[in-house]
Amino acid sequence: MASGFFAILDDIAALMDDVAVTAKVATKKTAGILGDDLAVNAEKSTGFVSSRELPVLWAITKGSFYNKLIIVPIALILNVFLPAAIKVILLLGGFYLAYEGVEKIVEYFFHSKTSPSAEKPVQQKDDVLEKAKIKSAITTDFILSVEIVIIALSTVLEESLSLQILTVAVVSLLATVGVYGLVALIVRMDDFGFWFIRKSNNQGFFNSMGTLLVRTLPIIIKAFAIIGTIALILVSGGIFAHNLDFLHHFLPSWPAMLKEFTIGTAGGLLVLLLIGASKKIIAMAKK
Repeated sequence: MASGFFAILDDIAALMDDVAVTAKVATKKTAGILGDDLAVNAEKSTGFVSSRELPVLWAITKGSFYNKLIIVPIALILNVFLPAAIKVILLLGGFYLAYEGVEKIVEYFFHSKTSPSAEKPVQQKDDVLEKAKIKSAITTDFILSVEIVIIALSTVLEESLSLQILTVAVVSLLATVGVYGLVALIVRMDDFGFWFIRKSNNQGFFNSMGTLLVRTLPIIIKAFAIIGTIALILVSGGIFAHNLDFLHHFLPSWPAMLKEFTIGTAGGLLVLLLIGASKKIIAMAKK
């Protein structure tokens, strides 16, 4: 009886060793998308008053966990019974990311900065903006999570089902905790800065460090707004290039990043035009 128990422990230990190896490989393959995920979610988790930053980030983090709970089992089931559906889902997600990225660029350069809801009470506007940004962040996280899960799954397709499940689960957990943990540190940089300033009595190295953190945070937030938008377009372009053969061989002499940005921008513009045309048709039909 005891020997059987220890044999089970040996099997579990061996499985965990295998998971550690495959998870390491899968994490390396998803490193690029995780970087984009960080940039996008850092941008979406900022822009709130200090007291709301962590509650908003926690709401997005919970949404990310729920996304993974939905995506992981569905991806595993589809991989067994309908693998072609995974490509379709990726492409649809790619169009969403491309649209979101291109829409931000168009909004910045061509649309008015004033909001139609400008006459709403300030608190009401803040609540609406917060809920909208949380919803947008969770939706974007869903698409990026699909990409992360699919890439992680692709590294263990030849392994047993149990190893596939554990590897994808570990990578998904690390992605959520790692990305949103870093985002939390970034958005609270000014708190660390003020703490350094207080502890240093406004003098010496730690005072300089604290001042640097406080002054750098607004710059970093603005940078993430730009990087996050570019990341959306790059991820979408990468999805299109890797899953559509004619695009995979398109512009072979171009650098991969420039090629993917161009393809992503084209995809986003296409969706933007289709949505604009649809709105005009609906408006004309109502007249």
